[in-house]
Amino acid sequence: MTVLSCSREIPAEPQAVFAAIQDPVRLARWWGPNGFTNTFHTFEFRDDGSWLFTMHDQNGKEYPNEARFLEVVCNAKVRVRHVNLPHYDLTITLEPTETGTLVSWNTVFENSAFAENARDFLETANEQNLERLAIEVGSCNRSS
Repeated sequence: MTVLSCSREIPAEPQAVFAAIQDPVRLARWWGPNGFTNTFHTFEFRDDGSWLFTMHDQNGKEYPNEARFLEVVCNAKVRVRHVNLPHYDLTITLEPTETGTLVSWNTVFENSAFAENARDFLETANEQNLERLAIEVGSCNRSS
């Protein structure tokens, strides 16, 4: 197993960050690396809920995804198991700080060879994902 981790402090309360995760319209806007968009087919945001979606890259290639929400703790944590290849468990934690929320992103890949071969892409994609989340949270905070 290989673990990839990254984190980012977002200048908003955990409730505001969690809102951008639990709302499928908002999640579809920021989920994935730069240039990707999403179509959600099933989004059952609860423990053992199903999440079926297709990611689309900027060239129109489609990537079907099947996942399960293993655990959802309001304003604090979301655990997801990616069911189709590559198999991984993702844990997103939200910790309040003096200036906002520390979002930690920890991914455990079953196939270490895959994770090591794709490490540069995956680490960059995870950082971009957190940046897109921060932008989504910030744009909503400014409009309220």
